[in-house]
Amino acid sequence: MRKALIVGINNYPNSPLSGCINDANEIASMLERNEDGTKNFFVKRAIDVQSKGDLKGLIHECFSGNDDIALLYFSGHGYIDSIGGYLVTPDFAPNDYGVSMHEILTIVNDSKCKNKIVILDCCHSGFMGGINTSGQNTATIAEGVTILTASRSDQYAIETDGRGVFTSLLIEAINGGAADVTGHITPSGIYAYIDKSLGPWEQRPVFKTNVTRFLPIRTVKAQVNIEVLKKLTQYFIDSSDEMGLNPSFEPTNSVDVEHKVIEPYADLNNVAIFSDLQKLEGVGLVVPCGEEHMYYAAMNSKTCKLTSAGRHYWRLVKEEII
Repeated sequence: MRKALIVGINNYPNSPLSGCINDANEIASMLERNEDGTKNFFVKRAIDVQSKGDLKGLIHECFSGNDDIALLYFSGHGYIDSIGGYLVTPDFAPNDYGVSMHEILTIVNDSKCKNKIVILDCCHSGFMGGINTSGQNTATIAEGVTILTASRSDQYAIETDGRGVFTSLLIEAINGGAADVTGHITPSGIYAYIDKSLGPWEQRPVFKTNVTRFLPIRTVKAQVNIEVLKKLTQYFIDSSDEMGLNPSFEPTNSVDVEHKVIEPYADLNNVAIFSDLQKLEGVGLVVPCGEEHMYYAAMNSKTCKLTSAGRHYWRLVKEEII
């Protein structure tokens, strides 16, 4: 079971926001289903939660049980003082700003859920998970916990045209921008996508995790068929090998096609292999050696090899992770 609590708060007294509810609703809609329409998360939307007690209760509920994944997304105001950081609720008062990040981390760390994910789009959100109870700047993240925040602890999270900059990129990432070759979108992939999209002078996302292996939080169409991907270890016995090509791999090198042909002529088995190799080249896993295009590598009897990404997926296939 996968469940997600999606919180968006606009209506703060004297300091309203404009984009948090829209951001929350869009994130919720995207997490509910994978790209192919299959069920993904069971989502609870908490729009304009009014009180600290209500928000804390919802967070407790989200991380109760022993689900495969429990995810919290918050878009609203954040605040820090000399004691700690807070997710601000509309009932804030001096010295009582909202739900403390320390409380949230305690709830998350104590959860029996297998994977716990916290995504915060608010000012000073990078404070989450950075300070332990003794006040030392050391990690306090339990096993299975991942935290992704819009900014460092000393930074503000920016809204542009009524949308959070961080969540706009988060939506792009979850929509497929952060997908790997197999179509899996993981927290680490999302962070990498957002990190590359923000300049060094802008707000910087923060990523903290203590997991042995990421589960995808959404899947989209694979960039290459999984069965083709699994053939990497057939075509390349070792990840450092180069595979020899010749004109028999090129389907147009046939006497049935009116142009100059070169022996050996197109062979159906080699043509099928070459089709796979071209698909793998298209997603950056294979490159021709000594030629710019695979066509010329075949026609000129050159070779092709795995890229660094190709060697990574070769290892995943070899170890039967894929």
